[in-house]
Amino acid sequence: MRPDLARRAVAEAVGTAFLVAVVVGSGIAAQRLSPGDVGLQLFENAAATAAGLAAIIVAVGPVSGAHLNPVVSVADAVLGGLRPRDLAAYIPAQIAGGIGGAMIANLMYSLPAVTWSTKARTGGGLWLAEVVATVGLLLVIFAMARSGRGAVAPFAVGAYIGAAYFFTSSTSFANPAVTVARAFSDTFAGIKPFSVPAFVGFELVGGALAIALVRYLYPVPHEEISADD
Repeated sequence: MRPDLARRAVAEAVGTAFLVAVVVGSGIAAQRLSPGDVGLQLFENAAATAAGLAAIIVAVGPVSGAHLNPVVSVADAVLGGLRPRDLAAYIPAQIAGGIGGAMIANLMYSLPAVTWSTKARTGGGLWLAEVVATVGLLLVIFAMARSGRGAVAPFAVGAYIGAAYFFTSSTSFANPAVTVARAFSDTFAGIKPFSVPAFVGFELVGGALAIALVRYLYPVPHEEISADD
């Protein structure tokens, strides 16, 4: 039996909080451990995020599906896997959890709970990167789910995000909740609040493209194919 909606929403909030804490906290640690070497800082941030994301998905996936991302939840709703009332609970939980995770990361490193980021991230290349990053992320997630390979999804998603830190110019935010939350920390992983709306908008564009691609490549979920056979 699927857990009740309240438990699933809490799982989404907790999972997203841990995800953002990993992203922001490892970014702060990387800056302090490797001052002056931005490439090494990015590697440390990416490695921690990839490993942490896989572990978080394993932890909360059995409860809520471990969306941890409003675009993933919207795509799941459009593709028929999430009810509208569940979507209405998931998205606020993800955003609130993400903000909480950023604040906790700041506090762990003896910073004020909220330090608004001053790191501007804007421009056509970065916006295109967010489209690409989001399309790729959703393709990996729904390819696993719709082809019956859900058991390996945590590791595939973690690996993709780790790679996308380096192959996309934006370092692959690909998540509106995480994007909003990262504005609350003026550290390595931060994004200036002014830059947030455009990032979120292009992540949504990426989500729409991904839905179309998933529908084309995987028109019938694995369980429906098995039932027909």
